[in-house]
Amino acid sequence: MKGADIFRFACIVLLWLAACYFVVASQPFSLRVAFVIIASGIIVFVPIYKKYRKKNDRSKGSI
Repeated sequence: MKGADIFRFACIVLLWLAACYFVVASQPFSLRVAFVIIASGIIVFVPIYKKYRKKNDRSKGSI
């Protein structure tokens, strides 16, 4: 990953952590809140993981 990609990923992580904090701070922690946090993490980070994995596979495959 290049520097810009790392910065972009760090910004997304910080924004996601801030959103999780607001969800947890606004209501008592329960199974529903845990599900929301886990589901949002999957929705946010799986596409990013796939994108960088595909980009990394292409760079390794080229000669």
